[in-house]
Amino acid sequence: MSSRNLPHHLYVYVDSAFFRGGKQRFEPAVWFAIRSEENRAFGCHVMLECGAVYRNLPPHALAFSTTPQEGWTLKQAQVWDCFGTQFDTISYPYLSGLDARYDGTEDKAMCLFWACPHSDGFSMSPSQSKEFAFMQTRGDRLLIRPTNMLLFQERSFTQDTGWPTDIRTATTVWECESD
Repeated sequence: MSSRNLPHHLYVYVDSAFFRGGKQRFEPAVWFAIRSEENRAFGCHVMLECGAVYRNLPPHALAFSTTPQEGWTLKQAQVWDCFGTQFDTISYPYLSGLDARYDGTEDKAMCLFWACPHSDGFSMSPSQSKEFAFMQTRGDRLLIRPTNMLLFQERSFTQDTGWPTDIRTATTVWECESD
């Protein structure tokens, strides 16, 4: 198991039913880290207003307002379990804040930061290696998607030509010193 700081902390709301029981109620929190363990969803670490730190909240427990899209499930929040325990978090300035369509739909979400797995069998295979974008949906929910499920919109460069069907999966490991 491995935890990493977010590139910067985020002010969010967390569904208190996950840690207090009872009915769903969104209360303020500071989200500061994530945890990765193979075959599990990312765990989100937050500090509550009372000063308590709560670890490993599932992604669908976080929201960006007190009235987010209702009925958000773990499968909607994150489509792949974590590959392993080793990863880095990074903010790509060029992509941060950009909208992206996701899952082949017209739905959009805004890029917050990335989790980049490494040192596991999936990440070491070019055809399986993925980085995961952590995003805020228009319904104020947390969305985690690999790059192959996203189309970014950068108004000064990209053109809406639909979802590409001719981009191949990487299959080569490039090495400068091999024959």
